[in-house]
Amino acid sequence: MYEAVQAYPAGDSTVARLASTAARLGYSGLVIRTRSASRAVEPTAIGDEYGIDVVTGVEIDADDPSAASGSVGNFRPDFTVLTLRGGSNALNRFAVESDRVDVLSKPMAGRGDVNHVLVKAAADHGVALEFDLGPVLRATGGRRVQALSDLRKLREIVDHYDAPYVVSATAASHLELRAPRELRAVGEAIGFDADAIDDGLRAWKRIAERNRHRLSESFVEPGVRRGRYGDDAGGEDDGPGRRTADPGREDDTGSGGDR
Repeated sequence: MYEAVQAYPAGDSTVARLASTAARLGYSGLVIRTRSASRAVEPTAIGDEYGIDVVTGVEIDADDPSAASGSVGNFRPDFTVLTLRGGSNALNRFAVESDRVDVLSKPMAGRGDVNHVLVKAAADHGVALEFDLGPVLRATGGRRVQALSDLRKLREIVDHYDAPYVVSATAASHLELRAPRELRAVGEAIGFDADAIDDGLRAWKRIAERNRHRLSESFVEPGVRRGRYGDDAGGEDDGPGRRTADPGREDDTGSGGDR
């Protein structure tokens, strides 16, 4: 299972400290949402040191869809995972209708909301909706009650459309990371069983694997991959543009300005 975090300077902890803690908590992978941190570290070296897959990522935090579109265009080629932070209905709609966005994060934050139209669009475009468990873990009183209500609403609509989703504690410090068993307990409060929470954590890995494949030199388009022909390929020559299985967006379901 994978988690996704904000690292220093957007968060309080370094990538190395977050990777060490995540590995100790039982995660096999860690997505870094912070652009500058993703660019500053050597993910393979940190991953080898702590025994965890470190994935470079970026979380775009924009004021409006126009600014978001520019950031997506600028950063999509450079990062394995691209998330876009919601917070308004306009940003939420832009994210779920964009094939270049992997995850709509914090969709219920601020003035943001999620409805059937948006979730259906997310399902159509393969954009994962984030179940942000952070407010439930860290807030109290009315804010925690509202966060639980928002998550229950999101779960019901996501279930209805079988839309892709991810799960995260949205940690910005190694102290805010939580083990999967703690996230399962929160999931039960919003109607998820343990398997559904685990699948939402595994979805980060599926997104990373798919995008690493697409960023590889062999990728041409979904379902098509460059390769050798004839005997050199170890099999029958199917001609140019031989089609092979591709881990496309349909596999990324939970049931299936930048940072």
